[in-house]
Amino acid sequence: MDVKKSVEAVILDWAGTVVDFGSWAPTSIFVEAFKQAYDFDVSLAEARVPMGLGKWDHIKTLGALPEVSKRWQCRFGRSMSDADVDDIYRTFMPLQKAKVAEFSDPVPGALETIALLRREGIKIGSCSGYPREVMDILMPAAAEKGYSPDAVIASDDLQAGARPGPWMALQNVIELGIHAVNHCVKVDDSAPGISEGLNAGMWTVGLALSGNEAGMTLEEYLSASSGYKAEKRALATDKLVTAGAHYVVDTIADLPDVISDINTRLIRGEKP
Repeated sequence: MDVKKSVEAVILDWAGTVVDFGSWAPTSIFVEAFKQAYDFDVSLAEARVPMGLGKWDHIKTLGALPEVSKRWQCRFGRSMSDADVDDIYRTFMPLQKAKVAEFSDPVPGALETIALLRREGIKIGSCSGYPREVMDILMPAAAEKGYSPDAVIASDDLQAGARPGPWMALQNVIELGIHAVNHCVKVDDSAPGISEGLNAGMWTVGLALSGNEAGMTLEEYLSASSGYKAEKRALATDKLVTAGAHYVVDTIADLPDVISDINTRLIRGEKP
């Protein structure tokens, strides 16, 4: 494959994209961390809103959601402070580390898609909203089940920061030795992950049904009616397209056709 006219690398998110169908590991732990640290309730739906951000930023953003902030002020008589965020994050981290390996199963079709991309000469990068100490647990668990990307960047690896900035995606470019950023594809199930790819100058692909926006378990997805999936797909697609995704598909299993289309557009001289 001509590197000058084809995709060189795919940069994949982790939870909800390649592993952990529905992105349940971080979501459920945010709810538990708020409860343990302050005996304060947030819903799973609220916990999903900032998904894709680094976990400290996620907690801060979650606490600033209008309904959450209103309840917090009624309970404590003040807005959530950075010190409160620190407390919740300190509670969150051991809970997440204890549970993350349980959510390391590959999304159906992920391993087959990645194998196909590698046969095409495409490198596999990755980045995550998880910090390095969580990734150090998740990576070997995923490797045992067949997934080992060529590069892994965690949310706290870089001094510049994490999503929605471009830095983690661009660090993949450096570590993988990619020649052209516009020959990279960022794949994610969250709006901040799409923004990350756009800010890095990459093509972006949103995943509507395997990740955070749809919020289904694998069992729910497999048993869902076509009508229910259509409703979930429409809601998730709207959010991902609004974030700027060039493409939106159901799961990573649908990625090969997208890569083929991007290759055609690259041959025509198009850029993201």
